[in-house]
Amino acid sequence: MRIDLEKCLGCQRCADYCPVGAISYFQDEKKPKKKKARIDEEECVECGVCFRAEVCKPQAIYRQEIQWPRSVRLAFSDPMVEHKQTGVPGRGTEEMKTNEVTGRFKRGSYGMAVEVGRPGVAGRLDDLEKIAIALAKIGVEFEPKNPVTFLFEDVKTGKLKPEVRKEKVLSAIIEFVVKPEQLRPVLQSLKDISGKIDSVFSLDLISFPEEAEKGPALKVVKEMGFPVYPNGKVNLGLGKVLNK
Repeated sequence: MRIDLEKCLGCQRCADYCPVGAISYFQDEKKPKKKKARIDEEECVECGVCFRAEVCKPQAIYRQEIQWPRSVRLAFSDPMVEHKQTGVPGRGTEEMKTNEVTGRFKRGSYGMAVEVGRPGVAGRLDDLEKIAIALAKIGVEFEPKNPVTFLFEDVKTGKLKPEVRKEKVLSAIIEFVVKPEQLRPVLQSLKDISGKIDSVFSLDLISFPEEAEKGPALKVVKEMGFPVYPNGKVNLGLGKVLNK
């Protein structure tokens, strides 16, 4: 995003709408009593919130033409934009929590996701790469339809394409499947790498509701000191059940 300084009136309303604090004000040399707004393009994630808020009356805020690799910021930060490879807007795939309909995760395995960054914090993709490399060493199966997967230079190692590593996004999600015997190593790996990440990340663990499936996973998670916040979504019969 950019600001046309000729149009900017210095009302100082736009900065409050930026979720990553990329908008600041500076003294207008032509009019010393006024401060104009500017956007730090290195920190801007191209989410478009400042534009969609419609607080700029002279319409000084605009989106410049965005090329690769900066277009990665737009795809992962603006919920109105679809990923070209998946046709799905937002940060990940269709909801993991509707697994009884999608059938993505089979019994005898667990679905997991790591979300790097949040509104107000954001994150660089090189942080996500650190996590992906650690997970790849354990041998997890990355979700092929996740938009992050298309950014891998090598999906087997978890390394991203070099040109996207320093791009900043509101958040991005790695989704993957783990076998029961991989769960503890995955959790330990995430613990070990947490101190090497400049942003924040959260962890999702998807299992079937039966005690035989859910019980062992919860036991491992609690033993390793991870706080558990149960969440779920239930199919009301309106969709085709793929995971019987």
